[in-house]
Amino acid sequence: MPMDSLIHSLRDITIRRISVGEMDNNVYLLTARASGAQLLIDAADDLAAIQGLLADAAADTSATPKLALVATTHQHWDHVRALPGLVEATGVKTAAGTEDAPELPVPVDVLLDHGDVGNFDGFDVMAVHLRGHTPGSIALVYQDPEGPAHVFSGDSLFPGGVGNTQKDPARFAQLITDVSERLFDVYPDDTVVHPGHGQPTTLGAERPHLEEWRARGW
Repeated sequence: MPMDSLIHSLRDITIRRISVGEMDNNVYLLTARASGAQLLIDAADDLAAIQGLLADAAADTSATPKLALVATTHQHWDHVRALPGLVEATGVKTAAGTEDAPELPVPVDVLLDHGDVGNFDGFDVMAVHLRGHTPGSIALVYQDPEGPAHVFSGDSLFPGGVGNTQKDPARFAQLITDVSERLFDVYPDDTVVHPGHGQPTTLGAERPHLEEWRARGW
């Protein structure tokens, strides 16, 4: 695990990230400064590393940290390997997109549909349904009151393109349309994109390439 998982220190929350597993899966943790309420996104693998991430985040709040929810961006195996262990260890509630929830290895407490807002003690996060990589893939958006939005895009949007749709033209058309209409048409260029694997980007960095992506079909 990196020496310092803290990637953004914002007015109301901190954002921490670690990479786990052989597929470089990102696990994200949002912690409310005032209340200690926490949202973990994608318990992908390596429960011990995730528990270390939670321990590190105790430095981000003067309150007692409390993991309120673990949200899964989509059903694929590499994003859920530590989920059963985390639920067993903490009793945390779970959330996932409605269409993907039945495929998760644990019961899902909160079904997420497009536009749903999760209210935590100190911050809100909105679900954006991005169909195509999987039927129920969701992104989670945190709007910083003093800065850009942060989009946790799962495997639906990366630097350089949208997620894998297995060369299925219909799935690709759905995904590129949803990403265009529900992210690029809604949020400005300074919006930070935190993908499920690899490094972050911004909508501004990717926006000039949307038509190129459409033309190449992936």
